[in-house]
Amino acid sequence: MSLDGWVLELLRCPLTGEALEGPVEVEGEQFLRTPSGVRYPVVDGVPVLLVDAAVRP
Repeated sequence: MSLDGWVLELLRCPLTGEALEGPVEVEGEQFLRTPSGVRYPVVDGVPVLLVDAAVRP
């Protein structure tokens, strides 16, 4: 996955409102994450920013 830096700066966690970081790889899957540990999957290069898709710490 390759998001331009300016795009990543605009994205926010719909659950906490925090900025997103990443991508990070966990067990072969890519995620964007928040500083508090909430992760959102990246499917085919597209971040799935839905509260129901969030992996909470």
